[in-house]
Amino acid sequence: MKRFDSILVANRGEIAVRVIRSAKQQGYRTVAVYSEADAGALHVQLADEAVLIGPPPVTDSYLDAESIIRAARQTNAGAVHPGYGFLSENAAFAAACEQAGLVFIGPSPEAIELMGNKAAAKRCMLEAGVPCVPGYQDEDQSDATLLAAAADIGAPLMVKAAAGGGGRGLRLVTDLAELPQALASARSEAENAFGSGELILEKALVKPRHVEIQVFGDSEGNVIHLGERDCSVQRRHQKVVEESPCPVISPELRQAMGQAAVDAAKSIRYAGAGTVEFLLDANGKFYFLEMNTRLQVEHPVTEMVTGLDLVALQFHVAQGYPLPLSQDQVRMSGHAIEVRLYAEDTHNGFLPATGTALVWQPPSGEGIRVDHGLLEGQEISPFYDPMIAKVVAWGEDRDIARRRLVRALQGCSLLGLQTNREFLIDILQKQSFAEGRADTAFIEEHYADRGLSAPPPTTDHLLAAACLQYRAAQSRALATAVAISPQLLGFRNSSPVDAHYCYGEGENCAQLAVREIAPGHYQVRLNGDCHQLHWESAQDKVARIGFGDVEKILSYSLADRGEVSVQIEGVAQVLTDRLSTAMGADGSAGRGDVVAPMHGNVAAVLVSVGDRVSAGQTLAVMEAMKMEHRLQAGVAGVVIAVHASAGAQLAAGAPVLEIEETGQE
Repeated sequence: MKRFDSILVANRGEIAVRVIRSAKQQGYRTVAVYSEADAGALHVQLADEAVLIGPPPVTDSYLDAESIIRAARQTNAGAVHPGYGFLSENAAFAAACEQAGLVFIGPSPEAIELMGNKAAAKRCMLEAGVPCVPGYQDEDQSDATLLAAAADIGAPLMVKAAAGGGGRGLRLVTDLAELPQALASARSEAENAFGSGELILEKALVKPRHVEIQVFGDSEGNVIHLGERDCSVQRRHQKVVEESPCPVISPELRQAMGQAAVDAAKSIRYAGAGTVEFLLDANGKFYFLEMNTRLQVEHPVTEMVTGLDLVALQFHVAQGYPLPLSQDQVRMSGHAIEVRLYAEDTHNGFLPATGTALVWQPPSGEGIRVDHGLLEGQEISPFYDPMIAKVVAWGEDRDIARRRLVRALQGCSLLGLQTNREFLIDILQKQSFAEGRADTAFIEEHYADRGLSAPPPTTDHLLAAACLQYRAAQSRALATAVAISPQLLGFRNSSPVDAHYCYGEGENCAQLAVREIAPGHYQVRLNGDCHQLHWESAQDKVARIGFGDVEKILSYSLADRGEVSVQIEGVAQVLTDRLSTAMGADGSAGRGDVVAPMHGNVAAVLVSVGDRVSAGQTLAVMEAMKMEHRLQAGVAGVVIAVHASAGAQLAAGAPVLEIEETGQE
């Protein structure tokens, strides 16, 4: 085994930052790679050296194996850590690193290739005696064979991309009449995402838990497990909340699942960090789902309950040393829960969101950990996964960890882009989650995949927004005026003058009038009701304001043209003063217009001018942040214009096509 003292991190964002920090703590020289879009990113700033590897698209940068290996050679790096995602489970990349004389910090290319194919992995696990979900995983991929196998399995069943993950190429079939369409759709998505349309079929278990076991192996054949993580709370088969230990697992079941995971890893001579994922039914029976041959996003919860640095342990094993502890030396203490903070519009079908982090102040406190790669002022682009950070809380027991995590999210200041923070808080406060009863149907049952309805601004949001904009206007006047009129400061010689603001539209418009009655003290009238505010302090876009007799801390950001963002008690609102913005023509799209719901690439346009379409029909497909999004007709009618074609990159709100409504299907 080749020894190394420098590590190139072939990734970006929070995982690159996470790996670099552990590497520096262990005394390694670190090298970052970055795309043009990430030139100012945190992982680039933290590394000892950084190499530009290409333009923003992942195929030209983070998925370009040759550029990454070239960067390792340029900087004399001895090893490559792939993080997760991108090339982390690419057997060809692992082999190319070895051929280039680099240590790949991960398992062997053979193990990656075997476990990277769900069909081959399942066949291997069956041979090793690991319990598996009943299904079809053979090589014959004809529709006739798959349909026949499905008839034997029965509905409901899952159609899965053999080479995939992350919810792509995955379809739930509850009626076998829907299977042909599900096969075609899953195969197409799998080919686009993974370059392989191979599928497997599995019996769909009813409301199981998703429980995974963290395993670690070394080059001498030793394998241990570090307990389990419950990852049942998922949206579109992507994990949202993870915790360790699982709330319903007994010591006996933990030992049985752990041993099955160890057996699975030993059967393929696994070395390094890996995760064996299982489905656990209500009767305590568990079934092999897949094995991830890399570090998992949710590894921090395992670190917090075991006290181990899994990344440092990866370095140790990759150096050729045996595992530094045995199974009976593994200890688990307390409980840890992690949530994934995403840039997404939870009020609009969880569409990925882009924007600039105008304010970013991660939470801190007892038992709190935040893994992130975000800098204040950084733009969240459409090129990469929308995960911003992982927020983790540890407690002596599960409820302490849960309460700490809720408070951490409420205190997390992030303005300038839409996030799922309020959605995460809502999940953690649901009674069924608090009682440890969440399974894989949790989000579907509580939210029906719609997310949360957009809450209206509270009175405090409105009062604070008007006060902030009033003070900003004063500051601008003081900074720019040679001789300041007393009027601009809110006073006349005779009596104070009101500054007026209007937030909202039509009947929902809130009318406010602000008057400064003493330095730092304001009288604000909201729709006729009078409120008293006093400004206590402000620093780094965080203010302490007294609302009557109650003082509250808030985060804020002021933009041009009357826009202000205010976050109070974990709820953020973006408010625009209608009186300070120029009135223009109504720019809203008509019912027959189809516009891009987010920044992304057009994968396909399925209709042409002159085609008749029905309401709900899929008209085009866009790709953004590693997901497909289907654009559907809002009305029945005739296509009268097509403004985009396959391959085009569109900004949010850009026109795609127009339909002349006929009102008939």
